[in-house]
Amino acid sequence: MAEQKTQQVQRQKRKDNKMKELVLDKLVINIGSGGEEKTFANAKSLLELITKRKPSPTFSKKRNPAFKITKGQKVGAFVTVRGSEIEPLAKRLLDAVDNKLRESAATNNSLSFGIHEYIDISGVKYDPKIGMLGMNINLSFKRKGERVALRKRKASVIPDRHRIVTREDVKKYMGEKFNVEFG
Repeated sequence: MAEQKTQQVQRQKRKDNKMKELVLDKLVINIGSGGEEKTFANAKSLLELITKRKPSPTFSKKRNPAFKITKGQKVGAFVTVRGSEIEPLAKRLLDAVDNKLRESAATNNSLSFGIHEYIDISGVKYDPKIGMLGMNINLSFKRKGERVALRKRKASVIPDRHRIVTREDVKKYMGEKFNVEFG
């Protein structure tokens, strides 16, 4: 009898472990423009409009003659958002897809989805100079305590059971925090 109570207490402690809680690490918004300079400029201005941050260019790694792309050419723009700005922006972006995502959107440690037209995002109006552009969004997750592996002094190894966030954990977190439905 006493053994069962101690086991229940241990299970409860494991559930209440603060180090097991998920944290949104970063949000990345990416717009591919192909090889066109005008579309690239429009993508940069759209990302700046949505996030209020300066976007970075994405360069091609290979040559692709079918799309007239050379190696090292600008083929897109992206913005990485970290810290306290993630949650309000993620809510706006998830509202654009009506908080409904595919099952395949969730993977270990991340969640990815796309928005077909930027006018679906609340607070963003159509700009005829930009035209119609879509974008890819990626949310990365982690658990607290990652600094232990990244610090310079006395770095240590984090076991996989703590480092890897499973699909089910991601789905549960998104359902509780953002009311996202997977189907």
